[in-house]
Amino acid sequence: MKKSIFLAAGLLFSVSAQAQLFDVIKSTIKDKTGVDLNTPVKTKGTTATTPSKTTTATTGVGVNGNSNSPVNLGNLTSTQISSGLKEALSLGVTDGVKKLALTDGFFKNEAVKILMPEKLRKIDTTLRSIGMGSLADEGVKLLNRAAEDAVTEAAPIFTNAITSMTITDAKNILLGTDNAATSYLQGKTQSQLFTAFQPKVKASLGKVGADTVWKNLISKYNTFTGQSVTTDLNEYVTTETINGVFKMVADKESGIRNTPAMRTTSILQKVFGAQDGK
Repeated sequence: MKKSIFLAAGLLFSVSAQAQLFDVIKSTIKDKTGVDLNTPVKTKGTTATTPSKTTTATTGVGVNGNSNSPVNLGNLTSTQISSGLKEALSLGVTDGVKKLALTDGFFKNEAVKILMPEKLRKIDTTLRSIGMGSLADEGVKLLNRAAEDAVTEAAPIFTNAITSMTITDAKNILLGTDNAATSYLQGKTQSQLFTAFQPKVKASLGKVGADTVWKNLISKYNTFTGQSVTTDLNEYVTTETINGVFKMVADKESGIRNTPAMRTTSILQKVFGAQDGK
């Protein structure tokens, strides 16, 4: 009986001591942080630790370029988003095509320079080994000259694809990767570009004399080696020209997305400035 009484008293003392200890802890926290643990936690509305659901980072664009602010498209209208993306793409296309169409636009730009076709690189090696490296160099230069001459054909095709961009397309692009707009453009124009470019590239190869040089180059190789190598230069240069255009557009898009100084108009600053807070 006595043992039971002592156990009960010990238990009551323990509970009382714990309560006192908790009171001390809560008092210390209040003194240090100002947080009163005795105040009931609100379950409705927005608290300091529970953000409202309307400001969660699910819609894509940071507010006012603040990286700590929630992502919210609410500050941008659909028209602004669409206009900003169309302008970015138009700048990328215009700038890219303009640079590529210059003399050496392809040839002296290592990012897009058209090299000897892979299956003909043995020709390059062989010609250089017999002292005909200058002919091989001229062949490569003229492939790039043909691309520089043909690339302007891309502009109206790109313009049509950009104009037809929908609001949904624009939102998905804005929230996408650094080259999302370029990928969209590529999907919309790739086959059209190839169809339009082929006859232009063929004409350009003749215009700059590339077809004659390459016929001579391959003929000399075949004579020297006893082989019968052929290749479709038109298809090769067409593909490489298109790849070069998309490379330039992608570089411009990435720059606009990541470099505020490249946002040269108010709509670009508004749309991509908001995106900085993603």
